[in-house]
Amino acid sequence: MLGRIVAVGLLGFALPVAAQEVDCANAEAQVELTYCAEQDWNAADKALNAAYKDAVAAAKEIDAGLDAKDQGALDYLKQAQRDWIKFRDDACAAEGYAMHGGTGEPMLIYGCRARLTRERTEGLYYVGSQD
Repeated sequence: MLGRIVAVGLLGFALPVAAQEVDCANAEAQVELTYCAEQDWNAADKALNAAYKDAVAAAKEIDAGLDAKDQGALDYLKQAQRDWIKFRDDACAAEGYAMHGGTGEPMLIYGCRARLTRERTEGLYYVGSQD
């Protein structure tokens, strides 16, 4: 019973940011800044997924126009994306070390992920727009 009370009590600490409207343009508290950085990254990730979908379609179209022995656009795109995700996550973890162990570390990581994700999205739109 005590365990449930403690768990419910701890849940209450996580609810204030999620339960209230956060004005990211005027965020000041660390929890708000981190929340806003996470929301920015989520939006960037959503745009990346749309760009990747278009790039996959373009790569499939390229491969369809080639002999089987020459196909590989889709395979290279998929491998590049997997490699890029690892790069992004490692690079942003390293950037987060500027505030390692502090409450600002997640904010730095989310900010880095958003920035690098937007850059990657631009590159993928370029791939997807090739004729």
